[in-house]
Amino acid sequence: MNDPGLLLGVLGICRKAGGLLHGYDRVCEAVLSGKASLVLLASDASDRTASHIRAVCQDLVECRAMSLTIAQLSTLTPRPAAVYAVTDENLARLCAKHLTQD
Repeated sequence: MNDPGLLLGVLGICRKAGGLLHGYDRVCEAVLSGKASLVLLASDASDRTASHIRAVCQDLVECRAMSLTIAQLSTLTPRPAAVYAVTDENLARLCAKHLTQD
C-alpha cells in the first residue's frame, strides 16, 4: 500500500506548479474543456458528488478515488474540497503512481 503522505506531497507539487484545480464546478469546467488530465476524489466525498463527477468524466478523463480525506487535503487549498483535477499530463501520471490500488 502506498503512503498517503507521498500523494499529498505530489499534490502539493501540482499546486505549486499551477496544475491543481479544486472544487466541483472548476473541475467540471476543466474536464469539459479538455484541460483536466486526471480527476481525483477525496475518500470521504459524498456518494452524490462522486457519482456526478464520474458521470461528467466518463469517456473524457480518468477519475480515481484517493485514500486522503477532505480534512487531509485541506492543507492544499484555501477552502476544503472533495474533487480535484490535475491539469498537467506528467504530473497526473506522477499522481496516479501514488494512488492506492484497492
